[in-house]
Amino acid sequence: MMVSIALSKQSVFGATLAMVVLLGCLSPASADSTEQPPITVAEVNAAQQAWCDGLVEISKVHQANGDYRAVATQLIDDLYDYEDGKVFFKPTLAFGKNTFRPTREGAISYFVGGDDSYPEDSGFALNNWTEVTYDNNASENGVQIHGDVAITMGNVYLTDAKGEQAMVDKTFVFRRGSDGKLRLCVHKSSLPFDPAD
Repeated sequence: MMVSIALSKQSVFGATLAMVVLLGCLSPASADSTEQPPITVAEVNAAQQAWCDGLVEISKVHQANGDYRAVATQLIDDLYDYEDGKVFFKPTLAFGKNTFRPTREGAISYFVGGDDSYPEDSGFALNNWTEVTYDNNASENGVQIHGDVAITMGNVYLTDAKGEQAMVDKTFVFRRGSDGKLRLCVHKSSLPFDPAD
């Protein structure tokens, strides 16, 4: 007797995406999660807030003619998993052959520019951002936690010195590293779709 199960394209895609995200974030450092406590929502929110605060700090140091590249480098090292794992990073305004930023250097360039390998980068973090906030509004609870991996989806709101605000759609995936810290292993940002454009 043959049993047939009908799956919608959407449910198959959703299940496949979840597996890709979870497998893409696994590395030797995260494979042995028995010694690490489970990720909490509070930790995920703290990591997202640190990302927002870091963007403002880069802008502030840039405006003061300080070493904003060092601040950006520290942000990447603190919040992205380039050192111990693999990072899927698709920035909002990246395009062409440099759409995806699988390397630490590519991520730093996106934030502050100045890398000949990424001549299109003017430095997203240098836009004099004075406030950056986020929400996880993709569902009633826009945070999913699966062991040592946490997924968030929602928006980031960026306000500049003129009071003008931009909003981007974002998906963040964090994993707990061997040092216990949460770091991004997936970061996808995009501008909201506007059918009028």
